[in-house]
Amino acid sequence: MTETTPTVGDLLHAADGALVRTVDGLDATALADPSLLPGWTRGHVVAHLALNAEALAGVLHGAHVGRPQPMYPSQERRDTDIDDLAVAAPAELRQRLLAGTGAFAEALRSMGDADWDGSFERTPGARVIRVAAVPLMRLREVEIHHADLGSGYTHADWSADFDRVLLDSLTKFDTPTPITVRPTDLDGEWRYGPEGDGPVVSGPAGAAAWWLTGRGSGEGLTSSTHELPEMEAW
Repeated sequence: MTETTPTVGDLLHAADGALVRTVDGLDATALADPSLLPGWTRGHVVAHLALNAEALAGVLHGAHVGRPQPMYPSQERRDTDIDDLAVAAPAELRQRLLAGTGAFAEALRSMGDADWDGSFERTPGARVIRVAAVPLMRLREVEIHHADLGSGYTHADWSADFDRVLLDSLTKFDTPTPITVRPTDLDGEWRYGPEGDGPVVSGPAGAAAWWLTGRGSGEGLTSSTHELPEMEAW
């Protein structure tokens, strides 16, 4: 029997379920506590995930009906909406997350083949993003920010399939120096940054991906130069 590689949609469905289970266990005190993201409580992280789902659902719907729309009306509005929702009652936060997750899933199911050909702006006049990138964008948001909650779910809980998808996608981002990542639990190697020689980083794939996003201090990783370059958080 041939083993089937999960699609981004499959991975997102599983990630959504795990996230909702974690959020269901957070009371008002836990939501008000700091997350792993500087300046954000856990409530901020959940609010961002809910609003991000709503925003990306709107992007997909706009692409489906032929009326492209920005992801957010402005950066200021995006930030204010997160701050406002972050202090909502736990039941309201959970409901917004569930509703946003459902809206995104429905928008994804409605997409036709031709709907993926367009693009959209993150905010009016800002960078342009391909509609085809949206499912992966949402998957990264859910998995990375789930770990950012600091509520028991960590990068060590990511599946090998997501580790591979994330390491692949991160090759499109800049790093301060050439880096080669050779995971100890996945076949293959990943190269990042400009051309040239740089450190070879080894360790669990999830730990490497977590570090590449600017999180942690490289726990569990080793470098051929005995020093890990500092990554910019995103």
